[in-house]
Amino acid sequence: MLRTVNRVLIGLVGLVLLVLGGAVLAVGLGANPPSWWIHDGRHDVLLSDSERTRWQGEGWWWPAVIAALAVLVLLALWWLTAVLRRHRLTEVRVDTGDGEGALLRGRALEGVLEGEAGRLDGVQRAHVHLTGRPGAPETRVRLNLEPHVDPGTTLAHLSTEALTHARNSAGLDALPTEVRLTGVKHKAERVS
Repeated sequence: MLRTVNRVLIGLVGLVLLVLGGAVLAVGLGANPPSWWIHDGRHDVLLSDSERTRWQGEGWWWPAVIAALAVLVLLALWWLTAVLRRHRLTEVRVDTGDGEGALLRGRALEGVLEGEAGRLDGVQRAHVHLTGRPGAPETRVRLNLEPHVDPGTTLAHLSTEALTHARNSAGLDALPTEVRLTGVKHKAERVS
């Protein structure tokens, strides 16, 4: 989701800057602007004195400008922290007993967990997300359950089968897991 939002925002900002910059450059190089354009010609300034000082005497102007800039700064900081934060664990350290250890790809462990969880009775789709640190991984599991399934039974099977196998095969002492169970939407059954 964040990747999509990131690409859309970068694309929109880039498109706006390209259009505005290209239009200002074209007018500056001597192209005749259309009648609705904000600049009249090659020697027109971007902001005239009257445009710059138009709202300066109003009491609401500076608080509105400061509030708008504060919102932009907060959105930029949120975006920066969201982009820099690592969401996925790329490697898991496995203790091999020889003192050196090995590295297991996070995607491989996610794939195995998804496959095993997806084969549980009544699970239509499983999604696994590995987080945490390489020495102490954590998982987030999302299961879409069919209507006839008991969630408690499915959760017990997930804990005793898929998660136990993953923990044992990676040589981990613990594998904390957050599980989200959702039901698959279905049509109402007719009772006769």
